[in-house]
Amino acid sequence: MRILVNVDVDDIERGIEFYSAAFELRLGRRLFDGSVAEMVGPSSMIYLLAKPAGTLPSREVTSPRDYRRHWTPVHLDFEVENIGSAVESAVAAGANLEDGPRSFSWGRLAMLSDPFGHGFCFVQFSDRGYGAVASDDA
Repeated sequence: MRILVNVDVDDIERGIEFYSAAFELRLGRRLFDGSVAEMVGPSSMIYLLAKPAGTLPSREVTSPRDYRRHWTPVHLDFEVENIGSAVESAVAAGANLEDGPRSFSWGRLAMLSDPFGHGFCFVQFSDRGYGAVASDDA
């Protein structure tokens, strides 16, 4: 099984520019007459989907797309080697730093949002990573 990540954006070119600069992804292919950009990275592909603000996501959803900052229970975490430089690159590309970087027993975390209102995190693990807080009761 493979997981594909899809991110709606209201401006596909601005999305390509941001995700290239902030996360060092590169444009793989353009699909569906250019309304989908396959962004290729070290381990995963992220598809940016051109979806205009105000359109409905499906026939069952009555709330239109809104690209102001919003909360969703699904977001992207990017594991990075150097959280400081990752935050710096993302902010320079247009991200908003919302919290951090903060230190925890398992590593460091910074919370940001992209220009389309989607939240994401940078995670820099310590040597033990989540093992620092894992229970042996699994």
